[in-house]
Amino acid sequence: MKILFVVNNFYIKGNGLSNSAQRTVRHLKERGLNVRILSAKNPEENGVEPEYRLENVKIPVFDKIVRKQGYIFAKNDKKLIRAAVEWADIIHLEEPFYLQAEVAKVAEKLNKPCVATYHLHPENLFASINFDKEPITNGVTLWAWKTAVFDKCVIVQCPTENAKRRLEENNFKAKLVVISNGLAGDELTKAEDIKREKISSAKFTVTTIGRHSKEKDPVTILRAMEFCKYAKDIQLVFAGRGPKTESLKKFADKLIKRGVLRYRPIFDFYTFDELQTLAASSDLYIHAAFIEVEGLSCLEAIRTGVVPIIAEHRYSATSQFALSNMSKFKAKDPKDLASKIDYWLSDPERRLAEAEKYKSYSVKYDIEASIDELIKMYINASKIFYRQSDSTKNSL
Repeated sequence: MKILFVVNNFYIKGNGLSNSAQRTVRHLKERGLNVRILSAKNPEENGVEPEYRLENVKIPVFDKIVRKQGYIFAKNDKKLIRAAVEWADIIHLEEPFYLQAEVAKVAEKLNKPCVATYHLHPENLFASINFDKEPITNGVTLWAWKTAVFDKCVIVQCPTENAKRRLEENNFKAKLVVISNGLAGDELTKAEDIKREKISSAKFTVTTIGRHSKEKDPVTILRAMEFCKYAKDIQLVFAGRGPKTESLKKFADKLIKRGVLRYRPIFDFYTFDELQTLAASSDLYIHAAFIEVEGLSCLEAIRTGVVPIIAEHRYSATSQFALSNMSKFKAKDPKDLASKIDYWLSDPERRLAEAEKYKSYSVKYDIEASIDELIKMYINASKIFYRQSDSTKNSL
């Protein structure tokens, strides 16, 4: 089976979608599937390029914002797109953008089946320009994605039930299946083997991992410190980078000057192995994002054996990983978050007992199970597509 993955930039670092696509492709190839990539050129100078390489394109006015959010868009090349689609048995669209819309059109002309993964909400894009609360903007965008990309697919992979419900509410035509993007066990150090390193003289370490952007909402964690009775004993760690990094640092400085915090928060970018060590060394992990289709970075952290506190919001599915209501807080509510932080930090024995439960929790999200389901999805998509195609021919 020949699978064509279509991603604007397959190789860019710091982008969860690209990381997930790379992981999925690697595991599909290990299963013997013939997979090729249609993507913009690799921004890293490591000699690895997609089989069908497109040029990068700059987005007028918004290019800096787009790149800070971890995206690079590809310039359409109709000749190259046609060659890629002609090669494939199944086309897997990893995004709902202009490139994927063009590929879907070509696939339709060449009578090739498409599938897609719903990786992000419209609000993911518009939060950085404060349009995440604009129902018309987000509604029109979702409609455009639906009509130009997703409705041209046989099956759409929804990483969570939360995402599937939204697509059902908006009457997506494709068959919707829930398949987690999955955690790659071979990339993860066993929880008991991860070294734990105290990174501060503070009594407690509280960590969050993710891009410093509006929708990830790291500012709510800082605001929570104003209501947290343990604030002076906490070392906050913001692992990541993004457009909000500098404003977060300035806010943190104000909290230091006002005496709310004693320990200056750490803002740094970490390798994957370093993130595992950091999570395992923390007393709490906070996932404050209010727009999140799945949020596997949260699962990667908590499976090291650390208690999470996860934001609940209609457009975030990540709270599905919480084992109790005390590991959830109302999104964007610093007082509620502070109360949950105080609850866990006030009783070390309770916290450690809860942390143990998370060490084996990630097993059901193993990527091998996800790959099994993806392969079934490809086979089913092909059967459905050609059955429908034959039916259309017969009716004519």
